[in-house]
Amino acid sequence: MSGSKPKVLVLGEIEHAPAQSAYNSLSSLANLISPKSTKPTDFLDECRSGAFNDTKAVYRTFQSVSITGRIEGGVVKALAEAGVRFIAHNGAGYDQIDIPSCITHGIHVSNTAPPALTAATADTALFLLLGALRNFNPSLLSLRSGTWRGSPPAALGHDPAQKVLGILGMGGIGRNLARKAKALGMEVVYHNRNPVPEDVEKEIGVRYMGFEELLKESDAVSLNLPLNEETRHLIGGKELGIMKKGAVLVNTARGGVVDEGALVEALNTGQISSCGLDVYENEPQIHPGLIDNPNVLLLPHMGTWTEETQTEMELWTIANVRSALETGRLMSPVC
Repeated sequence: MSGSKPKVLVLGEIEHAPAQSAYNSLSSLANLISPKSTKPTDFLDECRSGAFNDTKAVYRTFQSVSITGRIEGGVVKALAEAGVRFIAHNGAGYDQIDIPSCITHGIHVSNTAPPALTAATADTALFLLLGALRNFNPSLLSLRSGTWRGSPPAALGHDPAQKVLGILGMGGIGRNLARKAKALGMEVVYHNRNPVPEDVEKEIGVRYMGFEELLKESDAVSLNLPLNEETRHLIGGKELGIMKKGAVLVNTARGGVVDEGALVEALNTGQISSCGLDVYENEPQIHPGLIDNPNVLLLPHMGTWTEETQTEMELWTIANVRSALETGRLMSPVC
């Protein structure tokens, strides 16, 4: 490849005009290519064929998993052998990528860093939190079916003021949500791998708690943490049983953080009164027990689904690619 430009492989669509312009501008630094394959088995064959040789960086979207499958095992090995040294992922969660395998093969990975998606995801969590606390969903359904508030009417909901919100994961999204919940008069407690600095706690107005203590004390629990081997099914039957009877659960993180079967059982028994979900274990499939329960407020993974946020996320990911090409470093590295 001496004397020639490297390649950049784009996996998925770049949909917004400012980002398309930014991506096209990379052509001065690299040859921009796309795969011909449309399914994982063909993609691996294409990787091994030499079609991607001399590729230095990859831009990928969450949806591109339908083309590539999870970025792991043979795919990581084949990409590394093609010369890939950087993967810029468009999204906060990077559970579709086997990070240890990338480290082993010398591939650096970045995600979309706050503030590109922080506010939009926190807004979505707040919407789900209010909808679940106020028990709006049964009456949304009855109104559309022509029975006004229903017969009998839905159970009364609860005001957010003076309720305790427990946030699991006090990163950028958790902090943004905490500030918004405080404006509604909620007391906010949190659990994190490590407590945030004391000055940050004071500025936001939050208090650290142990994991089980938070579950016991919170009227509502919001999940704002990444999915990995430690957090998969972090919330299962045991944890739901520890929560206050009639508590509310909100998940805008990753579906796999919750054992959906256990959640359905907790909803059916009334241990959990309502929940607001934007993510699911096996997207786009949703557990039928969640769909059938009128007390469950559901969104189809729309946490960052705004024109402004999607554009900003694409621009951030492209900037990571540019940084990799120009400096050999990613702006928001995961590994």
